[in-house]
Amino acid sequence: MFFDFGIKDIIDILCVALILYYIYRLMKESRSLNIFIGIMVFVLVWLFVSQILEMRLLGSILDKLVSVGVIGLIVLFKEEIRKFLYQLGAHQHVKSFLRFFQHKDANKEEEDKETILPIVWACMDMAKGKVGALIVVERATPLEDIVNTGETIDADINKLLIENIFFKNSPLHDGAMIISKKRIKAVGCILPVSHNMDIPKELGLRHRAALGISQDSDAIAITVSEETGRISVAIKGQFRLRLSAEELEAILAKEL
Repeated sequence: MFFDFGIKDIIDILCVALILYYIYRLMKESRSLNIFIGIMVFVLVWLFVSQILEMRLLGSILDKLVSVGVIGLIVLFKEEIRKFLYQLGAHQHVKSFLRFFQHKDANKEEEDKETILPIVWACMDMAKGKVGALIVVERATPLEDIVNTGETIDADINKLLIENIFFKNSPLHDGAMIISKKRIKAVGCILPVSHNMDIPKELGLRHRAALGISQDSDAIAITVSEETGRISVAIKGQFRLRLSAEELEAILAKEL
């Protein structure tokens, strides 16, 4: 028996494989991997019974379970579905592709420096004094829901202001600072915490929060460790640890 197998079938298989891989990653990050495996086993049994063995009674029962189960899955995985659609709507890869063809003019580069340098200088001073800090720089994905968890200040980006907010006796030093549209939008904000089990044990809750917001959005999260004074950056669910001032400036200049 021969099958009419063409280029469209290859694309079809690749698309399904890509979707399954992406769902697998989401389930693994949210610690729902066993549920995902159970669902896949159920789907394989359903296909085997209905399509291969053609068992009408059992097949019809499983068909009804599948039709009702879709609604149950939406309720069960509503957070994962929201995260998937959130990341899809951010168009991170499309934006990166378009940015490759864009040319920055001198005025734009000067404006970026005015935004980046106060952040870098403040982070270096806080690192020397081992002052803990968590700064989130918004990009394409809006962070209004995160901003609403803190105190809105809407101030210019200023080195001294950043240091004063994260000073140990400041009432807002425990939360995150959100920078949006070249302004300090809010402080004392609460971030989603990553449940990734691969995070090194020496990294604390501040780093888990930084990784969490970088997984849920395209934002850049900068952390200064209160214990070691080391500077880290989380982007797209990945950490870059033990950064110098030059490395931090280069990352921000490239990503913003």
